Amino acid sequence: MTRITRWIAVTVLAALLPTAAMAATSADALAAASPEAIVRGVSKDVLDIISANDKDQAKQHQLADARLTPLADFTRMTALAVGRYWRTATPEQQAALTTQFRTMLVRTWLSVLSNHKDAQVDVKGARAGDTPDEQSVHSVVNQAGQNPISLDLMFEQTAAGWKVYDISVEGISFINSHRNQFGTVIRSDGIDGLIKQLSASNAKAASAR
Repeated sequence: MTRITRWIAVTVLAALLPTAAMAATSADALAAASPEAIVRGVSKDVLDIISANDKDQAKQHQLADARLTPLADFTRMTALAVGRYWRTATPEQQAALTTQFRTMLVRTWLSVLSNHKDAQVDVKGARAGDTPDEQSVHSVVNQAGQNPISLDLMFEQTAAGWKVYDISVEGISFINSHRNQFGTVIRSDGIDGLIKQLSASNAKAASAR
């Protein structure tokens, strides 16, 4: 995944955070929403929210973190990104990895919003996944001066409703891209080494913010 397509990927994921209007609805309403309805309902409004808080990175982070919680399955995302090493991690290591991966994702999404504030998401429709509990929503991301980008968001149905667990840009999985990077670190420094690297990176970014 190139740097530009990765920026598009994380920006669109950030655009899919629940809006203030959706956050105000009941948990039952959110759980009942279809993947396509989720994407259609939130893609524009949150970009507007982020734009309105362009000068306040702390507020951006606070809003993004709070609104990501009901949408993404961070545990599954982290497990997929860590790959086969997830099974050998202790519960404590898994929890630490999930926390640091979540923080990294939110930080990354926010760091590129200023470069893609004018992106528009054209939702084309949903299709069934490999199992009845999975769906993918196909969209095209349009931005002035750039070629359209094909985007697929993978959802799984849980007891709490549909959750995003991966995103694919031009056929390249965001999770798979991280799996390759994480695998290299784990083979060199172990799972604790990856946790340490993610923690240090997140701490450095938080200090700068």
